[in-house]
Amino acid sequence: MKARIPKGYGGGGGQNLQQLARQAQKMQEQMEAATEELNAKEYTASAGGGMVTVTVTGALEIQKMEIAPEVVDPDDIEMLQDLVTAAVNEAIRNANTDKEETMNAISGGMNLGGMGGLF
Repeated sequence: MKARIPKGYGGGGGQNLQQLARQAQKMQEQMEAATEELNAKEYTASAGGGMVTVTVTGALEIQKMEIAPEVVDPDDIEMLQDLVTAAVNEAIRNANTDKEETMNAISGGMNLGGMGGLF
């Protein structure tokens, strides 16, 4: 009894491999362009009802921080530190979520985590 290869799996394997390589190259180019665009984007978050507002880039660099004067209390530095930390963390989460959603849209949800951290 002979084993049968399903239609589309026999012969022309090199052609399928070349097509797959072209698709991977195109996906990589799309991801690189998206990464550049995301790195330039700004994400803003606030804490304490808007008392502290932080803006970070997609590259996770702080661009701007605004602190309302009334939240600056020399007797309660800890509260100010907590508000700054909360605002920065939220802005970073927003940037990371946007990046993840954008990359998933490009990759079709494929897990590309094993690709050396390129994406």
